[in-house]
Amino acid sequence: MARNPSRRIDTSQLRITRGALLLLCLEVGLSIVFNVSSPSAQALVVTWFVPTPSSVWHDWKVWTLLTGPLLQPSFFPLLFDALMLWLFVPTIERWWGTPRFLRFAAYTSVAGTVVGTLAGLLTGRDVPILGLQAFVTASIVAFGLLYARQPVRFFGALPMTGRQLMYGILGFQLLFTLLNGRWEEGAGVAAAAVLAAMLISDRWNPRLAWVRWRGRRARSRFDVLDGGKRKDKYVN
Repeated sequence: MARNPSRRIDTSQLRITRGALLLLCLEVGLSIVFNVSSPSAQALVVTWFVPTPSSVWHDWKVWTLLTGPLLQPSFFPLLFDALMLWLFVPTIERWWGTPRFLRFAAYTSVAGTVVGTLAGLLTGRDVPILGLQAFVTASIVAFGLLYARQPVRFFGALPMTGRQLMYGILGFQLLFTLLNGRWEEGAGVAAAAVLAAMLISDRWNPRLAWVRWRGRRARSRFDVLDGGKRKDKYVN
């Protein structure tokens, strides 16, 4: 008897994509190297590659805004990032393509680190802002908006829609922030989530707003000629 094609499992959706795999290998690899390094080597890495409110805004080590998201020495946040990068984030890359996906990762990661370090200046705590947590949460927000009604199974067991998954992850992040008092990381995650919603929206997308502004500016330079009243053979 022939098999029903609708019952076949699309194993291609279980494969991690190139961009997500790149981010996963960078974060996990660099974090493992950091944890097994000597205390002196760890101190050197913290001094030059870890973003904190003082290092970014007092010492102006702005390059740490890019290096900080690739380092996560804590086990459980690293495990959470790895699972999300494997299970849900590749769907966004398949939708956008790898170049746009990597730009999205850069935008949301930098936004989360910038806002997190600024929040540290307000709270007076010189805490490091590390890991891809802001980008991962932003990706879940993008997934929930693009695939709002898409049925998913969280860890293969709990059935829900894409929108419910988004609300669940945001609720988990809020609860984690409230229970642990990690206001700086929470502020960075919130900023990345808001930026993701803006990038998905046609109305609030900064790139689309820039394109519309340039279009209005270009149209304002041209005059509309009433055809037939001019004797010019060619009107440019």
